[in-house]
Amino acid sequence: MTDDTGTDLATDAVHSGENTDELSSVSGDVVSPIHLATHHEMDAPGESAHGYKYSRFGNPTREALETRLADLTGASEAIAFSSGTAAIATAGLALCDPGDHVVAFDGVYGGTRLLFEEFFRGKLGVEIEYVDATDATNVEAAIRPETTLLWMETPTNPLLKLCDLDAVASIADDHGIPLGVDNTFATPYSQRPLEQGADLVVHSTTKYLNGHSDSTGGAVATSDPALANRISELQAYTLGNLLAPFDSYLVLRGTKTFPLRMDKHERNARAIAEHLLEHPSVSRVNYPGLESHPQHELARRQMDGFGGIVSFELDATEAETRAVLEELDVFTIAVSLGGVESLVDHPWTMSASFISPEERREAGISESLVRMPIGIEGTSDLIEDIDRALENV
Repeated sequence: MTDDTGTDLATDAVHSGENTDELSSVSGDVVSPIHLATHHEMDAPGESAHGYKYSRFGNPTREALETRLADLTGASEAIAFSSGTAAIATAGLALCDPGDHVVAFDGVYGGTRLLFEEFFRGKLGVEIEYVDATDATNVEAAIRPETTLLWMETPTNPLLKLCDLDAVASIADDHGIPLGVDNTFATPYSQRPLEQGADLVVHSTTKYLNGHSDSTGGAVATSDPALANRISELQAYTLGNLLAPFDSYLVLRGTKTFPLRMDKHERNARAIAEHLLEHPSVSRVNYPGLESHPQHELARRQMDGFGGIVSFELDATEAETRAVLEELDVFTIAVSLGGVESLVDHPWTMSASFISPEERREAGISESLVRMPIGIEGTSDLIEDIDRALENV
C-alpha cells in the first residue's frame, strides 16, 4: 500500500516524522528523542525561533508522531490525544452544538455509545440517532436539517459489521455533512477512509498502532485544515487532552513494526475464524474474511485485509461461556486489543458491560458472545488452546 506521494506504508511506518528537529540533526539520533520539557526558552517576549513555548501547544516528540500518523492515514494533519475516547469527544465537540443531530452506526463501540449518551445527549443536548448502517439508505433516511455529523465505525466492535464507506461518503457530500470514521479495528494497514471520502478518521493508538499494550492514546486525522485547526484549538486551549511525550515515543516505536504485525495478526485471525466455523460448539463466527460473512464482498472491495479480530457465538449458557474463557492458557482474559498477545473478552460482562442489558441485546451482544483479538503467536498453539478450552462445551 502506498500513500499519496507514492511512498509505501511500511516505509512511512519506519521513517516518517523521524529526525526532524534540531537536536536530532546535531546528535545523529536514529529515532526521535523523548522531549520531556514542559516549557521552552524564548528568544524574546513572544518570540521563539524554534516555535515551541509550552507543552500543551507543541512538543517535538508528539509532533514527530503526528507527522507519521498523518502519513499512515493519508491525511494532511493528525492530532494525538491522551486516549481514543478523548479524540472522539474532541472531534464531536468541534462539529456539534446543543440542539444538533448526529447519525451514528448502531454497532458502535459501547464506550463511544456511552460518550454519546452521557455527554453529548445528556450534557450538551445533542440528539444521537442510531441506525443500521449496513444499509446506507438507512443513514440517508435519518438525516435532518439539524444533522451536523455522520459517525461510522467499520468493522464494528464486537460484531464486525461493515458500512459501505463510498456510499455513506456520497450521502455525506450530497447533504454537506461531515463524515467521521472510527478506523481502529481496520487500521490504516487495511483501510484508509479518508481516501474513500471521509472528512476525519479516529484511531485508538492504544491498539494496533502502538501494538504492545503499554500506551494509552488516540488520534484524529483529517485533510480539512479548518477542521484540524478547530480540533487542535479545542485540544490545546480548552481541554488539554493531549498525548504525553513518553506515550508519543512508545507509539512511534510501535508503528515501526506495525505492517509486519498486522500481517501476522490477520493470518492468525483468518486461520482461527476458519477453524471455529467448523467447530460443533460454535453457532456463528464473525470475521469479514470469511465467505460466510454477510458483507464479505464489501470487505473485499473496500479493505486491503480483514484485520485481527474474530468474534463468535457459543452454543452455551453465560456460565458455560465464562468457563470456556477461564480454561484458556495462551489467550489472556482482558479488555482492549491490538497488542502482540492474544486476548479473549466476554463482551456481556467485560467490554460492553457498562451499557444496559437491553442496549446490549439491541446491539446484538449476547451472553454467549466471545471476542478474540488475535495476537502474533504461533497459529497452531492458538488453535490448540481454543480446542482444549472448548472440549467440555
